[in-house]
Amino acid sequence: MKFGLFIPQGWRFDLAGIDPAQHWGVMAGLARRADENEAWTSIWVYDHFHTYPVPSDEATHEAWTLMAALAAATGRVRLGQMCTCVAYRNPAYLAKVAATVDIVSEGRVEMGIGAGWYEDEWRAYGYGFPSAGNRLGALREGVDIMRQMWTQGQATLDGKHYQVDGAICAPRPLQGTSLEGSADNGIPVWVAGGGERKTLRIAAEYADYTNFDGTPEVFAHKSAVLRGHCEDIGRDFSTITRSADYNVIIGGDEREVQDRLAGIREHFVNFGVPERVADAQVEGLRRGPLVGTPEQIVETLRALQRDGMTYAITYFPEVAFDTSGLEAFEQSVLPELTEHHHHRRGWLG
Repeated sequence: MKFGLFIPQGWRFDLAGIDPAQHWGVMAGLARRADENEAWTSIWVYDHFHTYPVPSDEATHEAWTLMAALAAATGRVRLGQMCTCVAYRNPAYLAKVAATVDIVSEGRVEMGIGAGWYEDEWRAYGYGFPSAGNRLGALREGVDIMRQMWTQGQATLDGKHYQVDGAICAPRPLQGTSLEGSADNGIPVWVAGGGERKTLRIAAEYADYTNFDGTPEVFAHKSAVLRGHCEDIGRDFSTITRSADYNVIIGGDEREVQDRLAGIREHFVNFGVPERVADAQVEGLRRGPLVGTPEQIVETLRALQRDGMTYAITYFPEVAFDTSGLEAFEQSVLPELTEHHHHRRGWLG
């Protein structure tokens, strides 16, 4: 199994209380930590402008600026966004940005892409808030434009949502233009979302990776829907890697887990999140699959792996302030599930 690590960027109040002058140091420090531990395949940021679960004046750092900065601050880990909202940047421009970051990172970018959902920031930034059908239509056209730019070096599309006419992408991304990286598609595309009629259909057509609900029952169901779309269009289902995002609340025992959850609730309330909203957030965290002792988390991940979930993107809510949970995960969970560890154990006998 592969693992990715979300770097706190403020969106979930996860830098609140830290002086903005220190934010980059915290983010870069955690990124370098992951870069040095080969059990981590990738690092991730969210693509959002306003904090969640409520908009506030707390920091939310911009995703693609961080992609470029993290590209320069690291040397090995792959770099992803979960997930870029297609409508926040013209897709030809976005393809150009991603190609530049791929060059800066020497071929380490992943392209997470989705239709977007956070209505407050859409409206605040002047994007309106189109219907789900229109947002998904824009996603399909946007991915088409990006693929064209990365594989052919330019894109032309007279679409309903986007019109581009000979948009040049020079240089093309490092990935896909040499022996490195994925076949001929350029930057690997992660289509995020579990919408069964449209999103998973777009994923069947364009995705190298999918990312949808990681609770065991839902994951199995969405996987079956994706398989059906692949069969409809003649795509080999096994060529798509299925990933999911997980909030990790880890503790040596039940009490430590509850203490961690209580600390997260207190943090939200301290920074102005209404108590009932904070309670709902913590209840959501409490019910997540990767909550418990290292042994319980390993067991859950092994079961998910049997269902075909082979890439877990993990988020530790408190990691900017307290790395003990991350450390426990690195010491007790990652070695049980990463190929890297097993290879190494082989030649050490």
